[in-house]
This record gives sequence, C-alpha cells and structure tokens, in this order.
Amino acid sequence: MIPLKTLTLKTKIIQSPMAGCTDLAFRLVARRYGMEFAFLEMVSADALVRQNQKTLLLLKSTESDRPLGAQLVGCNPETMGEAAAIIEDMGFDLLDLNLGCPVPKVTAPGGGSALLREPQTAQKIFESVIKKIKRIPVTAKMRKGFSDASGQEAVQIARLAEKSGLSAVTVHGRTRVQGYSGAADWEAIARVKEAVRIPVFGNGDVFNAEDAQRLLSTSGCDGVMIGRGGLGNPWLYQSIHAALSGSTAFLQPSLEDKKKAALEHLRLEIETEGERIGVLKFRRIGCWYLKDYPGTAQFRNRINTLETAQEMAEAIENFPLSFTGPPSGPSE
Repeated sequence: MIPLKTLTLKTKIIQSPMAGCTDLAFRLVARRYGMEFAFLEMVSADALVRQNQKTLLLLKSTESDRPLGAQLVGCNPETMGEAAAIIEDMGFDLLDLNLGCPVPKVTAPGGGSALLREPQTAQKIFESVIKKIKRIPVTAKMRKGFSDASGQEAVQIARLAEKSGLSAVTVHGRTRVQGYSGAADWEAIARVKEAVRIPVFGNGDVFNAEDAQRLLSTSGCDGVMIGRGGLGNPWLYQSIHAALSGSTAFLQPSLEDKKKAALEHLRLEIETEGERIGVLKFRRIGCWYLKDYPGTAQFRNRINTLETAQEMAEAIENFPLSFTGPPSGPSE
C-alpha cells in the first residue's frame, strides 16, 4: 500500500494519463481485467477554467470508475490553482500536475516538460495548487529532463514538489528531446528516489511483468506507472501483480481472449461516445489488441474504412480468417 494524504493506493501499479487513449471506455475495460487506479486524459487548466465543453467531456466518469486521478497541464500558477479547485470539487481522488508532456503545442507556451527548465515557475504552480486544494493529494509527473540527460532537472523539480507539499512524483526516464525514442533511463529515476522522501513512481518501457520488476529493482521506486504498455493489454496489471507477489498462476491471454476484450472495448466506446465517434476512435484502438498477429496490416487497412459498429465487430470476430499476410511482430 502507498499512502498519499487522504488516498491509500492498494497497488504499486497504476495507469498513466495518455491523451487520446485513457478515456472512460479504456478505463472501464482495464478495471475489469485488474487495473485498480488510473488517470483520465490530461486537461488544459485554461480550458477547464473557461468551462470548455470538450474539456469537460474528457472528465466524464462513472461510479465504478474509481479510484480515479485527474491531470492538469498549464504554465500559469493562478490558473492552475483555479483549475485545481474545480478538479477537487468534481470529486476526483487525486490531482496530478503535468511536467512531462513533450508535444510542441504544450511546451511552446511553457507547459508540460518545458517547466523542467523553469523551476521557479514550477514551484509557484505547486504552491498555488496546494493553497487551493483542501483534501485530495497532489502529485506531479515529469520527464528526467528537457534536454539534459543527467536527470538533475527532475531531481530539482522533485525536491521543490516535496518542499511545496506534494504527496508524490512520477518520473519518466526520458528527456523531452528524446520523445519516445531510445531506452528509458531507470537509473535517473533512482537518483530522484534518493533525493526525496515522498513516494516516487517510475515510468517508461514497461510492457510486461519482467519490465516492471526490473524497473522497481533498478530504481528502488515505490511503484510503477504504466504507459503505452497498457494499450490493448488490460491483462498487464494482473500479470505484474502476480509476478510481484511471487505467483505463477497468471496465464497469458489467447487470441480469443484479446478479441473478446476488443469487442467489449468497442461496445463501451459506442455506449460512451455514440456510434460515429466510437467507431472513428476504434479504428486505432482495434489495432492495439491485435498488433502482434499475422494479418494486422490488412486488418488496419480494412477497419480504417468501416463506419458502423456492426462492421467493426464483424471485422474483429473474423480476425484472422479474413486477413492474410506475413507476421507483423511486436510493435514495441
């Protein structure tokens, strides 16, 4: 268990916020297969304060979608504080502050990983948010640095977070300049863990139980935040839990298991987003589940033309019989 102010995480394994990925349907599917704690997609503090309708839709949830964290991105301390108060009033269990997003439209105005180069601004954001939050824990997710590969930027920001009253930090073991290329530096996460007393979560390159075990061993961190490894693989959380508890009972999912989960994910996307949006979103989601099998390229080409839920379901049910081609191999 990991105590974070009013919230106690019962697991060392949590799901990261991922734009365009960790929507309500994703979270509901993942919870049914063993995920206990998740973040929804990051939201702009500016847009939330303005009550932007698209932003509010990103925050939708259900009673069964708990415990749940929200993540804010922005660079104005006052606005971040106002948005934090809104998040707490909406009933979320935890608030995370984004200092890791590498996307230019986020970093150009000074948000996301750009804050790693502006520790004074980062500290002002931390202090502004902490003043507004009355109950729930506040955490921060960051990269190990903007362009500095040493990890010292993350160490500095983590110390400021601890000093300001944040409950934990997460470190992705890549710089902003790296994007998602190269290997995650788990040693840099270890340097952050050594520098602070609050819990530290490690993030980056965890695609199976063995990866999670090695990250924990290498970094000494308190928990693991799953990123891309959870896409199309809701069994990952349970398999890591089994490995960490010394169990060998966990069985890897079969193709039929993956098709069943994909169909459930499709149903929930349609239910939560409507058929048109749900089908459009599932053109990408469907490939997450079937990416390691022969015929995935043809499957991708086919579903990118589909417009109804029935057609999408039939394409999944008929896989791989209706699709031929050489094995695609793992994409990660």
